[in-house]
Amino acid sequence: MKGLFITFEGTEGSGKTTQIATLAERLREQGRRVRVLREPGGTPIGEEIRHTLKSSEANRGMTPETELLLFNASRAQLVREVIRPALDAGEFVLCDRFHDSSLAYQAYGRGLDFKLVESIISFAIGFTQPDLTLLLLVPVAVSESRRRNRPVERDRMEEADRAFFERVEKGYQEIATAQPRRIRLLDATKPADIVANEIWTAIMPLLEK
Repeated sequence: MKGLFITFEGTEGSGKTTQIATLAERLREQGRRVRVLREPGGTPIGEEIRHTLKSSEANRGMTPETELLLFNASRAQLVREVIRPALDAGEFVLCDRFHDSSLAYQAYGRGLDFKLVESIISFAIGFTQPDLTLLLLVPVAVSESRRRNRPVERDRMEEADRAFFERVEKGYQEIATAQPRRIRLLDATKPADIVANEIWTAIMPLLEK
Protein backbone atom coordinates (compact mmCIF):
# COMPACT_ATOMS: atom_id res chain seq x y z
CA MET A 1 0.00 0.00 0.00
CA LYS A 2 1.35 3.38 -0.97
CA GLY A 3 1.73 5.92 1.81
CA LEU A 4 0.51 9.50 2.04
CA PHE A 5 2.59 12.62 1.47
CA ILE A 6 1.42 15.69 3.42
CA THR A 7 3.30 18.97 3.32
CA PHE A 8 3.06 22.00 5.60
CA GLU A 9 3.62 25.50 4.27
CA GLY A 10 3.53 29.04 5.62
CA THR A 11 5.74 31.97 6.50
CA GLU A 12 8.01 32.00 9.54
CA GLY A 13 6.17 31.84 12.84
CA SER A 14 3.06 30.16 11.46
CA GLY A 15 3.35 27.18 13.81
CA LYS A 16 4.28 24.48 11.30
CA THR A 17 6.67 22.68 13.65
CA THR A 18 4.08 22.44 16.42
CA GLN A 19 1.33 21.22 14.11
CA ILE A 20 3.52 18.62 12.42
CA ALA A 21 4.50 17.17 15.80
CA THR A 22 0.87 17.07 16.91
CA LEU A 23 -0.31 15.36 13.74
CA ALA A 24 2.55 12.86 13.80
CA GLU A 25 1.69 11.85 17.38
CA ARG A 26 -1.98 11.48 16.53
CA LEU A 27 -1.24 9.29 13.53
CA ARG A 28 1.19 7.12 15.50
CA GLU A 29 -1.46 6.61 18.16
CA GLN A 30 -3.53 5.01 15.39
CA GLY A 31 -0.69 2.63 14.65
CA ARG A 32 0.45 4.36 11.46
CA ARG A 33 4.10 4.65 10.48
CA VAL A 34 5.08 8.30 10.22
CA ARG A 35 8.16 9.96 8.79
CA VAL A 36 8.73 13.64 9.73
CA LEU A 37 11.01 15.65 7.44
CA ARG A 38 12.05 19.23 6.89
CA GLU A 39 13.26 21.35 4.02
CA PRO A 40 15.95 22.13 3.38
CA GLY A 41 17.46 19.08 5.02
CA GLY A 42 16.25 15.60 5.85
CA THR A 43 19.36 13.86 4.50
CA PRO A 44 23.06 14.26 5.34
CA ILE A 45 23.59 16.19 2.10
CA GLY A 46 20.46 18.24 2.68
CA GLU A 47 21.53 19.21 6.19
CA GLU A 48 24.85 20.48 4.84
CA ILE A 49 22.94 22.56 2.29
CA ARG A 50 20.61 23.81 5.04
CA HIS A 51 23.57 25.16 6.99
CA THR A 52 24.89 26.92 3.90
CA LEU A 53 21.51 28.45 3.10
CA LYS A 54 20.49 29.54 6.56
CA SER A 55 23.19 29.94 9.21
CA SER A 56 26.63 30.00 7.59
CA GLU A 57 28.43 33.32 7.88
CA ALA A 58 29.72 32.74 4.34
CA ASN A 59 26.23 33.02 2.84
CA ARG A 60 25.71 36.77 3.15
CA GLY A 61 26.42 37.42 -0.51
CA MET A 62 24.23 34.59 -1.82
CA THR A 63 22.29 35.46 -4.96
CA PRO A 64 18.62 34.49 -5.48
CA GLU A 65 19.67 32.14 -8.28
CA THR A 66 22.11 30.30 -6.03
CA GLU A 67 19.48 30.13 -3.30
CA LEU A 68 16.95 28.58 -5.68
CA LEU A 69 19.38 25.96 -6.93
CA LEU A 70 20.57 24.99 -3.44
CA PHE A 71 17.03 24.56 -2.13
CA ASN A 72 16.19 22.31 -5.05
CA ALA A 73 19.44 20.36 -4.78
CA SER A 74 18.49 19.49 -1.21
CA ARG A 75 14.94 18.69 -2.38
CA ALA A 76 16.10 16.38 -5.17
CA GLN A 77 18.18 14.37 -2.70
CA LEU A 78 15.35 14.20 -0.17
CA VAL A 79 12.83 12.99 -2.74
CA ARG A 80 15.01 10.16 -4.01
CA GLU A 81 16.75 9.13 -0.79
CA VAL A 82 13.84 9.36 1.65
CA ILE A 83 10.40 10.43 0.40
CA ARG A 84 9.85 7.97 -2.44
CA PRO A 85 11.14 4.92 -0.50
CA ALA A 86 9.01 5.88 2.53
CA LEU A 87 5.87 6.28 0.43
CA ASP A 88 6.53 2.98 -1.35
CA ALA A 89 6.79 1.35 2.07
CA GLY A 90 3.36 2.69 3.05
CA GLU A 91 4.53 5.38 5.46
CA PHE A 92 2.90 8.74 6.16
CA VAL A 93 5.41 11.43 5.19
CA LEU A 94 4.95 14.82 6.88
CA CYS A 95 7.27 17.45 5.46
CA ASP A 96 7.93 20.95 6.81
CA ARG A 97 7.95 22.80 3.46
CA PHE A 98 8.23 21.44 -0.07
CA HIS A 99 8.10 22.89 -3.58
CA ASP A 100 5.45 25.55 -2.84
CA SER A 101 8.07 27.29 -0.71
CA SER A 102 10.31 27.82 -3.73
CA LEU A 103 7.46 29.40 -5.66
CA ALA A 104 6.52 31.65 -2.74
CA TYR A 105 10.02 32.62 -1.61
CA GLN A 106 12.16 32.54 -4.73
CA ALA A 107 9.60 33.44 -7.42
CA TYR A 108 7.34 35.87 -5.54
CA GLY A 109 9.72 36.90 -2.77
CA ARG A 110 13.01 37.17 -4.66
CA GLY A 111 11.41 38.04 -7.99
CA LEU A 112 12.85 35.20 -10.08
CA ASP A 113 11.00 34.19 -13.23
CA PHE A 114 8.01 32.02 -12.25
CA LYS A 115 8.31 29.61 -15.18
CA LEU A 116 12.03 29.19 -14.57
CA VAL A 117 11.41 28.36 -10.91
CA GLU A 118 8.70 25.88 -11.92
CA SER A 119 11.03 24.14 -14.37
CA ILE A 120 13.79 23.73 -11.76
CA ILE A 121 11.28 22.39 -9.24
CA SER A 122 9.98 19.93 -11.81
CA PHE A 123 13.51 18.66 -12.45
CA ALA A 124 14.11 18.28 -8.71
CA ILE A 125 10.92 16.44 -7.73
CA GLY A 126 9.92 14.62 -10.91
CA PHE A 127 6.51 13.00 -10.41
CA THR A 128 6.55 13.28 -6.60
CA GLN A 129 3.68 15.54 -5.49
CA PRO A 130 1.99 16.00 -2.11
CA ASP A 131 -1.40 14.38 -1.60
CA LEU A 132 -2.34 17.35 0.60
CA THR A 133 -0.72 20.65 1.48
CA LEU A 134 -1.69 22.48 4.66
CA LEU A 135 -1.00 26.21 4.35
CA LEU A 136 -0.84 27.89 7.75
CA LEU A 137 -1.56 31.59 7.38
CA VAL A 138 -0.60 34.41 9.74
CA PRO A 139 -0.37 38.14 8.92
CA VAL A 140 3.14 39.47 8.41
CA ALA A 141 2.93 41.50 11.64
CA VAL A 142 2.08 38.35 13.62
CA SER A 143 4.93 36.48 11.95
CA GLU A 144 7.36 39.25 12.92
CA SER A 145 6.16 39.22 16.54
CA ARG A 146 6.49 35.45 16.86
CA ARG A 147 9.97 35.47 15.33
CA ARG A 148 11.14 38.12 17.79
CA ASN A 149 9.95 36.05 20.73
CA ARG A 150 11.68 32.79 19.92
CA PRO A 151 15.37 32.05 20.56
CA VAL A 152 16.88 30.69 17.35
CA GLU A 153 20.22 30.63 15.63
CA ARG A 154 20.84 33.04 12.81
CA ASP A 155 18.56 32.38 9.81
CA ARG A 156 19.47 34.26 6.64
CA MET A 157 15.96 33.81 5.25
CA GLU A 158 14.49 35.68 8.22
CA GLU A 159 16.79 38.66 7.65
CA ALA A 160 14.73 39.88 4.67
CA ASP A 161 12.63 43.02 5.06
CA ARG A 162 8.85 43.25 5.52
CA ALA A 163 8.25 43.90 1.82
CA PHE A 164 9.83 40.53 1.02
CA PHE A 165 7.54 38.68 3.40
CA GLU A 166 4.53 40.57 2.08
CA ARG A 167 5.39 39.30 -1.40
CA VAL A 168 5.80 35.77 -0.03
CA GLU A 169 2.39 36.01 1.67
CA LYS A 170 0.79 37.18 -1.57
CA GLY A 171 2.54 34.36 -3.41
CA TYR A 172 1.16 31.71 -1.09
CA GLN A 173 -2.35 33.09 -1.53
CA GLU A 174 -2.07 32.96 -5.31
CA ILE A 175 -0.58 29.46 -5.28
CA ALA A 176 -3.43 28.26 -3.08
CA THR A 177 -6.02 29.88 -5.35
CA ALA A 178 -4.54 28.08 -8.34
CA GLN A 179 -4.60 24.65 -6.63
CA PRO A 180 -7.62 24.52 -4.31
CA ARG A 181 -7.98 20.74 -4.45
CA ARG A 182 -4.50 20.11 -3.03
CA ILE A 183 -3.95 23.11 -0.77
CA ARG A 184 -6.02 23.69 2.37
CA LEU A 185 -5.88 27.15 3.94
CA LEU A 186 -5.78 27.37 7.75
CA ASP A 187 -5.96 30.44 9.97
CA ALA A 188 -2.91 29.90 12.16
CA THR A 189 -3.74 32.84 14.43
CA LYS A 190 -6.27 30.56 16.15
CA PRO A 191 -5.24 28.57 19.25
CA ALA A 192 -2.96 25.66 18.39
CA ASP A 193 -5.45 23.00 19.48
CA ILE A 194 -8.16 24.40 17.21
CA VAL A 195 -5.76 24.46 14.26
CA ALA A 196 -4.75 20.87 15.05
CA ASN A 197 -8.38 19.75 14.98
CA GLU A 198 -8.94 21.52 11.65
CA ILE A 199 -5.88 19.72 10.26
CA TRP A 200 -7.26 16.39 11.45
CA THR A 201 -10.57 17.15 9.74
CA ALA A 202 -8.70 18.01 6.54
CA ILE A 203 -6.83 14.70 6.40
CA MET A 204 -9.76 12.48 7.36
CA PRO A 205 -10.86 11.91 3.74
CA LEU A 206 -7.36 10.67 2.94
CA LEU A 207 -7.35 8.33 5.93
CA GLU A 208 -10.71 6.88 4.93
CA LYS A 209 -9.36 6.03 1.48
